[in-house]
Amino acid sequence: MSTVVDFIPGVPDYSTVHKPVGSLFDVDQCEWNKFKLSQDQIDTFWKDGFLLNVPVLTPQQCDMILEDYRYFLGGEKHPGMDMLYEYHSNQSGDPDNVLMHALGHWRLTKHFHDLAFLPKVVVGVSQLLEPSGNMTPVRFWHDQLFAKPPKHGGNVAWHQDYSYWTRTSPMCHLTVHIALDDQTEENGALKYIPGSHRWTRDGGKPLPVTDFNFKDMESIKTILTEEEKANFKPVCGNLKKGEASFHHALAVHGSYGNRSDSPRRAAVLNYFKDGVCSNTDEDLLNGIKIPKGQKMEGQFFPLVFDPKWADARN
Repeated sequence: MSTVVDFIPGVPDYSTVHKPVGSLFDVDQCEWNKFKLSQDQIDTFWKDGFLLNVPVLTPQQCDMILEDYRYFLGGEKHPGMDMLYEYHSNQSGDPDNVLMHALGHWRLTKHFHDLAFLPKVVVGVSQLLEPSGNMTPVRFWHDQLFAKPPKHGGNVAWHQDYSYWTRTSPMCHLTVHIALDDQTEENGALKYIPGSHRWTRDGGKPLPVTDFNFKDMESIKTILTEEEKANFKPVCGNLKKGEASFHHALAVHGSYGNRSDSPRRAAVLNYFKDGVCSNTDEDLLNGIKIPKGQKMEGQFFPLVFDPKWADARN
């Protein structure tokens, strides 16, 4: 798809375009293979379930994206917001623990759209979706925004992503969390539990979903084994502005509130291996359906990288 179509009059829907459209990066100068992760990085990912501090954006690119961020701070009535899959000006509902959270914004602005296609991201994702490190075709699942304001930013409870994605199958998913501000212990940096991507139930199923309480970070421990609780040792990402963490769909992660004087904003990109299918006849995302058993593809799940593209550059 290459023609931008309006979802509502005067508001373009960039999900109708399956290639970069803006000025975030120069796709014509892309040499895919130079963005490959090292074998050490791949080994670290599969040992811990996550990989930290991967530079993917310059500070200038972050500032470009933050300009688009303002679009989504205007509330539910901003033009085009109906295209979002979710929008929460404060998902916690607690004014002392504010968490702005949105899904689907890649449809609304050029920079967020193009971020989903960023070569420094999608090449690494292609490698990490296969334990062997061999590159595989990648499709976009959905994006997320998280904003924690200074002093009263909220928590995101410990969880495994795939616990909420079982409407797609098999589990061949990966998440990229990009820091648009420096992330620290004080401002609510993302944290991970090393090795927790191996915490499963009943032959590989994710952990049961616990109450997603924005105040109580400890609810996940009610469904952990004694061994898992003993190994519950969080590692703080401490991402710098423009750095990303890549994490396995079963890696337990979460973040505490922002009590610093600065905002903590992040852009999150979720992907899956080409060939993943719908596992439901209900909505996959708000208003978007693919019959159960059919391949996830089409307008809302574009192919963002194919190893053949890298081969063609050689």
